[in-house]
Amino acid sequence: MKLLLKAVRIYDPSSAFHLQRQNILIENGIITSVGGNDQQADQTIELEDLCVSPGWVDLYAQVGEPGLEHKEDIESLAEAAAAGGFTDVLCMPNVQPIVQTKGAINFIKAKSAHLPVNLLPAGAVTVDTQGKELTEMIDLQRAGAVAFSDGAKPVQGAEVIVKALQYLQPFDGVLMNRPEHARLTEYGQMHEGIVSTQLGMKGIPALAEEVMVTRDMQLLEYTGGRLHFSLISTAAAVEAIRVAKAKGLQVSCDVASYQVAYTDHTLAAFDTNYKVSPPFRSEADKAAILQGLADGTIDAIVSGHQPQDTEGKKLEFDLAEFGIINLETAFAVANTTMRDVLSLEQLLDKLTSIPRQILRMPACGIAEGVPACLTLFQPDLKWTPTPESTRSKSRNSPFLGRELTGKVIGLVNKGQVVLNHSF
Repeated sequence: MKLLLKAVRIYDPSSAFHLQRQNILIENGIITSVGGNDQQADQTIELEDLCVSPGWVDLYAQVGEPGLEHKEDIESLAEAAAAGGFTDVLCMPNVQPIVQTKGAINFIKAKSAHLPVNLLPAGAVTVDTQGKELTEMIDLQRAGAVAFSDGAKPVQGAEVIVKALQYLQPFDGVLMNRPEHARLTEYGQMHEGIVSTQLGMKGIPALAEEVMVTRDMQLLEYTGGRLHFSLISTAAAVEAIRVAKAKGLQVSCDVASYQVAYTDHTLAAFDTNYKVSPPFRSEADKAAILQGLADGTIDAIVSGHQPQDTEGKKLEFDLAEFGIINLETAFAVANTTMRDVLSLEQLLDKLTSIPRQILRMPACGIAEGVPACLTLFQPDLKWTPTPESTRSKSRNSPFLGRELTGKVIGLVNKGQVVLNHSF
């Protein structure tokens, strides 16, 4: 099959055609021509202001299968990811049973082999993500785990962090950790501040993130290795990571694309769709995150996708589960809320090349003779996601019904074409 992408603007700094409008011809999943005058194809995609980049990579998403398929299964996650432009998604190990064996890694690989999205398994750092005994990370890496994290459960013990960093160094593995002190956040519902006091809700202090970032950085300096912080949310954490990078430590971090969309003031209506972890924080934290994105302190932008069923969300606020779905809206939310501080090129770097570098994935470019791994999008197209259009099994999102700027048109990956638009 021949697919022609006609007059698309190319966003790929490694390409000689970067920022140019060119034709791209794809035959049987391989890019055979870039910049030619090709006209004959089995299918032609042509839209005003259509752009193309190497496929996007998400460094943090929760999938329910196995064990929690009623929230999300592998097929629905892949459909949501494809609709959101992600050709590769790192899946956290928080399923039932935990992804901590070669069999669990092979299950994800086998179930997703035929799908257009690459689901990348993250192996658990500790047995049952309990933060005590290390898993057999070398065996998991050989089986196909591309990173190691306890996902939604932050690793608490300093001795565990030290051992894990040492354990991962022989194969240059990356330890990914959510920086949160569990005892300081116990029973917390939202960001600790004036609003939480006014609403009478137990707060989640910024300090809980900051002390763990500082501690883990000291441990990294002591042991060496590579450390990545997932879902940072506070000004002090951004500054600590900025200082660590200046020291030359191998540290990286990401932020959920929705983190600067709202602040703790939004929770005054007690809408559980705004209940996320880490929580929406203060205006000062929001400003610091935007600055960290602009100056490169924050390396990547992720979906932070955490599906929850209706029974977990339609409850009193203090009983409701944390999390929102965001694979389908991650780019649009970031493009809408961050465009004053990030150029489109900078935003795409945080979705493409930088995540690939963190996971030590092969480079992905737009060039003749290479397999097509592409995301198609219109950065200025306004659209409104709805519950009816959502591919995820869950509907826990504050963005349903909200107009966003930037629409994914489709992707080409693994010889498959997935389109959100009729041609």
